[in-house]
Amino acid sequence: MRVSEAELAEIEGVARVETMPHEEVFKLVAQKHQPTYTSEEVYGDFCTLQTYVNCPPRDTFDYLADMHSQEEYTYSVRDLEPVDDSGLYVGWDKLSGNTRIYVRIDSNPDAMTADYHAAWDQGEDLWMIYLFRVVPAETVLKKPGSVILWTNCHHPYYDKNPYPELAPSPDRQWVGQFWDQFYPGHLIELENIKAILEYRHSRGIPIVATGEER
Repeated sequence: MRVSEAELAEIEGVARVETMPHEEVFKLVAQKHQPTYTSEEVYGDFCTLQTYVNCPPRDTFDYLADMHSQEEYTYSVRDLEPVDDSGLYVGWDKLSGNTRIYVRIDSNPDAMTADYHAAWDQGEDLWMIYLFRVVPAETVLKKPGSVILWTNCHHPYYDKNPYPELAPSPDRQWVGQFWDQFYPGHLIELENIKAILEYRHSRGIPIVATGEER
């Protein structure tokens, strides 16, 4: 059932052509635009990156949905092995020495989304969520290839380790200490994805390595 115009008009903060003249909405737009922004304003609760990749969308999705691709494009995640038959893997995050990282990938081939659920030190509470979506570039940029959208949300556990007793050492840096570096750090990894996919696609090399090739 569609909400009535009268009810929408009563909701504070909703700007619509029916209730706000053009000149007022353009004033509002100007107020919301700033010549400069602080890091907190840009990356406070959400960190989103995007890029174009000259590689077919399905190949791009298959690469992101493959667990072992992280061992290629991430700076520090290595040696992933299955914990059991549930799809949960464990490996090492060499960003912080001997830190164990647990990862499960929930992917949807129809929507071309690959959501990484991860956590340091334990695999029961996978609270670090990396959201990937692949969009056909033909649809949005009118050219072959893919657009990758990658978003992280600032979960409260980034501010405080919920399981300090599981840390390999008391002086180990916590992942949340790097939050203000997530954008540039993940940008390096996104550029890795782009470079790897475009290299393989341009040379006819299989995008996802087989078990024997790993």
